[in-house]
Amino acid sequence: MYEININSKSYKVDVEPSMPLLWVIRDFVGLTGTKFGCGIAQCGACTVHLDGTPIRSCSFPVSAVGAKKITTIEGVSANVDHAIQKAWIELQVPQCGYCQSGQIMSAVALLKAKPKPTDADIDIAMQGNLCRCGTYQRIRSAIHRAAELI
Repeated sequence: MYEININSKSYKVDVEPSMPLLWVIRDFVGLTGTKFGCGIAQCGACTVHLDGTPIRSCSFPVSAVGAKKITTIEGVSANVDHAIQKAWIELQVPQCGYCQSGQIMSAVALLKAKPKPTDADIDIAMQGNLCRCGTYQRIRSAIHRAAELI
């Protein structure tokens, strides 16, 4: 039995210690905004924050969470009013949208660490998030726009 904090709410889950956090979030807690992409922590679709740091939840065992706080895409803002979400909508970033929750989670962490990121900062922070539709220029533009909004 594990007690985990997701989006400032406590959950008790009875799962195997090796179960990836992604499956706990989706299947046991019912938050489906975090996506399964590759299962080997290479695509970034499953990105969540663990005490503010982006991690790949598909390969992170629930037993390693401990008392740390998890934030999923649902926890970024209740009303879609975070600057990064506003910028994503304004600049119409997504095409298929599948990778976007992971992209947004990485972008939120970047802007918290570097409120005025350069293109190089964005490239480094976002390099673990793959977009099959190739919207990288729009993602970069949205991150710059969000920095302006903050």
